[in-house]
Amino acid sequence: MITLKNVNLRRGAKVLLDGASVTINPGEKVGLVGRNGAGKSSLFALFNGNLHEDGGEYYIPTQWRMGQVAQDMPETEQSATDFVVDGDTTLLAAQQEVTASEATDDYDRMAHAYMALQDAGAHDAPARAQALIQGLGFKTTELDNPVNSFSGGWRMRLQLARALMCPSDLLLLDEPTNHLDLDALVWLEAWLKRYEGTMIVISHDREFLDAVTNVTLHIDAGKLVRYGGNYSKFEDMRAEQMELQQNAFAKQQDKIAHLQKFIARFKAKASKAKQAQSRVKALDRMEKIAPLLSEADFTFEFKEPANLPNPMLSMSGVSFGYPPPEDAPEGTPPTVIVRNVSKSVLAGQRIGILGANGQGKSTVVKTIARDLAPIGGEITEGKGLNIGYFAQQELDVLRPADTPLEHMIRLVKDMTAAGKIVGQQTREQDLRSFLGTFNFGGDMVKQAVGSMSGGEKARLVLCMIVWQRPNLLLLDEPTNHLDLATREALAMALNEFEGTVMLVSHDRALLRSVCDEFWMVSHGGVEPFDGDLDDYQRYLLDEAKRQRELIKEASSAAAKAERKAQAEAAAAAKLKAKPAPSSALKRKLADLEARMATLQAEGTQLEGHLCQSPPPADFANQGKRLKAVNEELQNLEEQWLAVSSEMESAA
Repeated sequence: MITLKNVNLRRGAKVLLDGASVTINPGEKVGLVGRNGAGKSSLFALFNGNLHEDGGEYYIPTQWRMGQVAQDMPETEQSATDFVVDGDTTLLAAQQEVTASEATDDYDRMAHAYMALQDAGAHDAPARAQALIQGLGFKTTELDNPVNSFSGGWRMRLQLARALMCPSDLLLLDEPTNHLDLDALVWLEAWLKRYEGTMIVISHDREFLDAVTNVTLHIDAGKLVRYGGNYSKFEDMRAEQMELQQNAFAKQQDKIAHLQKFIARFKAKASKAKQAQSRVKALDRMEKIAPLLSEADFTFEFKEPANLPNPMLSMSGVSFGYPPPEDAPEGTPPTVIVRNVSKSVLAGQRIGILGANGQGKSTVVKTIARDLAPIGGEITEGKGLNIGYFAQQELDVLRPADTPLEHMIRLVKDMTAAGKIVGQQTREQDLRSFLGTFNFGGDMVKQAVGSMSGGEKARLVLCMIVWQRPNLLLLDEPTNHLDLATREALAMALNEFEGTVMLVSHDRALLRSVCDEFWMVSHGGVEPFDGDLDDYQRYLLDEAKRQRELIKEASSAAAKAERKAQAEAAAAAKLKAKPAPSSALKRKLADLEARMATLQAEGTQLEGHLCQSPPPADFANQGKRLKAVNEELQNLEEQWLAVSSEMESAA
């Protein structure tokens, strides 16, 4: 087990743990939570040996093997499969020992090396690696692509696959879901539920934590507080504690009163019915959310839109995709991903956009956001449509060299030129004050965005969106870098938003609390999804299983076709050179079959001997012989196929 007893931990002058004590038992699945800066990543550094306690007693079993996701961006021309296979440190060490032992006459060492290689699963390592890679969203055609050919987010997925490939007794996962979409997230949850070791995970995805953890460890005021149960159970117990604190309770009551007032005002008004229902959802969650909001770095709200066109926009026969590259030959057609969509987006709708990886969710959002032109068809915007767009990659809308203040000044100029300034304060001091409400105060307003953390960039994008007073919010994975408290603040702000929301997210808690309906992007189209998120999760698992079966069938058929083609080509070449008499072919076939039978019997006998753990020298010799037998059998099988094809052609 892992034990901390009165542990002190510092980073520089900052005290992160002050006399903290806790025990983590073997096999437990632990969610590590706490506000940003509380010391979660530093505690991980203690676990993996990169930091040492400044006081107290810390113990972790020395024999435990540790798996964790490397945080550096991999730079290698290795194939994706080979890169992940190398993550199996046990297998890598066994392969190196086999090579070293074969260079000596030490039969005892060779025997142990072969046994270790067999125990490490060398025979199926590539297949295991490819199952991990495909589970995390890669296509079959990408398995042999160089690691450097993938974008940063996909390379971090390979780092995750590499960590899962490594046999471990303790698995440390720091924000493993940040670069995943919903289908890869569902697969990862299923994999982690089968993991038999001890796991400690840092995550800001509440449903992910609920699915994979059974203990919650909260870093609070320099102490480690252990709660039996997943994140929701922790939240319930934590809420009960926080209700005793008057400030949190007062905040909660004010928020409840605000929501109840809205519900009472609009619940009978048809045009506001869905928005009133969203407030009911928010009210149901208030008792648990209030403690989190009291810990949030900031809370915010979207201002009432200046107008609400209805419909917001209409799509008629629209095809979504990408134009040909600039260097493509003239006449190259565009790439169409989703086609022939005819839909309207109405005022007040809250639409969750679902779809497996690569189906076109972000392409649809980018086109509606005007970042991409439609490939075909027509999008008609309502008069006064004002879009607030949160791109999946913040740098799509941010300039790394510019400061937050420069971003706001440029935004004012762009909106003034477009005639969209409606009641916003535009003086520099007003912009500074507004940035301050999103925790961009003091020197931070003059800090280059490129030097900021992912959470700070996401907060700046939200700040810019709120200032614009949009009536249509297009949000593509807005929570990737937000902590739990800020995610809850975003959910509350969206529930109070008067306009329309279109949301792509792998955060199921956000989808559940905000969205009233879902669109499914799949198989080149967009259709309503009638089920809920649980139905969609089952659909993803079924679809993943179906894809694996199709891949397996296609791979088997391709291998069979290739063997047949090779045999036919060999037979044709031999016939062309010197046609063999049919009786000679029959004799050759019989000889091959006899030799194959002899080798198969020998192989079975050798495998039986090896299972009985013979003396080291015998084990090494028999292991080498079994390898030679299998190689000769494979060669004879290929000859047998060639002769059989030759006989068929001669018949």
